[in-house]
Amino acid sequence: MSLQHQIALTMIRSIGPTYAKALLAQFGDAEQIIKTPKSKLMKVPGIKEKRTGAIDFDDAMAAAEHELEFIEKNNIRVIFYTDLDYPKRLKNCADGPVLLYAKGNIDLNRQHVVSIVGTRNATDYGRELCRQLVAELQQYDALIISGLAAGIDVAAHKESVKQGLQTVGVLGHGLDRIYPYHNYSTAEKMLPNGGLLTEYPSGTTPDRENFPQRNRIVAGLADATVVIEASIKGGALITAEIANSYNRDVFAFPGRVDDEFSEGCNFLIRNNKAALLTCAADLAYSLGWEGSGVKKPKKEQLMLPMDLSAEERMIFDIIHQHKMPLAIDDLTIKTNMPMSQLAMNLLNMEMQGYIRSLPGKTYCLN
Repeated sequence: MSLQHQIALTMIRSIGPTYAKALLAQFGDAEQIIKTPKSKLMKVPGIKEKRTGAIDFDDAMAAAEHELEFIEKNNIRVIFYTDLDYPKRLKNCADGPVLLYAKGNIDLNRQHVVSIVGTRNATDYGRELCRQLVAELQQYDALIISGLAAGIDVAAHKESVKQGLQTVGVLGHGLDRIYPYHNYSTAEKMLPNGGLLTEYPSGTTPDRENFPQRNRIVAGLADATVVIEASIKGGALITAEIANSYNRDVFAFPGRVDDEFSEGCNFLIRNNKAALLTCAADLAYSLGWEGSGVKKPKKEQLMLPMDLSAEERMIFDIIHQHKMPLAIDDLTIKTNMPMSQLAMNLLNMEMQGYIRSLPGKTYCLN
């Protein structure tokens, strides 16, 4: 099977991914499609005469030959729809691309995959949420997908690199450039353990219409999409809608009702388009990840309560022994401490980083 023919099939704009898959189902491979007379192509359901009239196989093959030179020179991997390493999750999406260009060290079929999206105008609150989420996902050895855009996207990639998680940036342009350019150094750091992915050949510029198309890949590659800060008209909401259309899980962090960049997240939660998310444990529970491919934390990673008072050490030991998050009512009983006194101790411990508060007034060790 010729790689040039596979690339050429994607260079014919009048066909597109859906019709290309129909042709592949009929003729078996790209080379056979391009060698088939147009009269036979017209017999495939959905391929009409006006569509075949717009097909120029010679131009497509010439463009593909040029792209092959770029691929070989820049060590780029091509993943075709019929290849064994084509992402299985994306294969279940009817409009998924027929061909992907990949640079780096990428495994798109890992056990746990999460897409993280959000506003380009991320606040400190949003960046911190993103940092915490990715750090918590480290125990699940998740692959982190995003779009290498400014704001939440690049924050997710940076924290993934820091945590040693594989991370992939899906681009809305060719691999001959990085947009925005100030994310170039982050993109370089992603290549050894992750990398860059696009359906667009070299020379494709980051035009506005490419990014909604890019978003379907971000949604389709993952088990779940997480939205961290998004305005009501942001691209993150488009990705969430696409993920919903693929019957994939969508999660969103809630925000203040008067915050422009939480408006999109609150909208998704309010309209049952996303589940409310507070931490990675919520996501893992919903996806059934608990106990599946989870990295067990090392015992020496536990923070020892050296600077705690006697009461705080007692609380610490109770939470540690219980293994699961404890409600404040249970802690009141177990410590035999007045609620106000217990609440003060819990707040002090949380501020020092020994414990973390969870929904429903429950607490666990950090």
